[in-house]
Amino acid sequence: MTSDIGIVWLGTLASLFAGLATGVGALAIFLVRSVSHRLRDGMLAAAAGVMLAASFFSLLLPGLEYGEKITGQSWSAALIVIFGLLSGATALLFVHQKLPHQHFELGREGADVSYIRGIWLFIIAITLHNFPEGMAVGVGFAGGDINNGYVLAMGIGLQNIPEGLAVAFSLLAIDYSRPRAFGIALLTGLAEPLGGAFGATLVWLAEPLMPWTLGFAAGAMLFIISNEIIPETHHRQWKIMSTFCLLGGFAVMMFLDATLG
Repeated sequence: MTSDIGIVWLGTLASLFAGLATGVGALAIFLVRSVSHRLRDGMLAAAAGVMLAASFFSLLLPGLEYGEKITGQSWSAALIVIFGLLSGATALLFVHQKLPHQHFELGREGADVSYIRGIWLFIIAITLHNFPEGMAVGVGFAGGDINNGYVLAMGIGLQNIPEGLAVAFSLLAIDYSRPRAFGIALLTGLAEPLGGAFGATLVWLAEPLMPWTLGFAAGAMLFIISNEIIPETHHRQWKIMSTFCLLGGFAVMMFLDATLG
């Protein structure tokens, strides 16, 4: 693994560009009057598929490979990655329980929210999504496999586009103006370079943490998929459509990883 601190900056910049893709999706509010719930659910499900594939092919599998190189044993590598996986999911569970936030469709969750304006609930919710995604990109670069980092950044950027669209139109639905909704959706993407810098710096400072950190990022993303996105896209009558959209997103990310990774 490279010891050049420039790799930390590269991971941070890549996660920044991935985060800005949220604003690309939000641009749709200036082009169309509205987006159907069916289309929104399908796009979010596809985003979940991208995240799911990224978790497996760009985080968990490389984590197992790094772990085996460090420990020399496949079983110990698996245990380290599993520990990271469970740590990431548990950390996100703790944050979700302590921080109030607003789901796109399922309403409010977390601590008492009576004193917080609705807009901040949206911001908190998207930050919870974007920080571990940015962390995954940063970790991907810090591991020394630049191609893996680029593939992760590309995949996370792709899934941020429908997320930005969903955020912007959700804000329009509660009477925010189009410019303000776009600006807020764009700003939520700034959590990703923070996560990218954190993940890249953590691995750069302590290379043996690489397998655990990759598992942690994967666990956080899998928690988001299972606890947040899938329930959002399956509570209406379009469950089968959402399932196939998820599979489509998974296939796209798997193709990117196989051809570019």
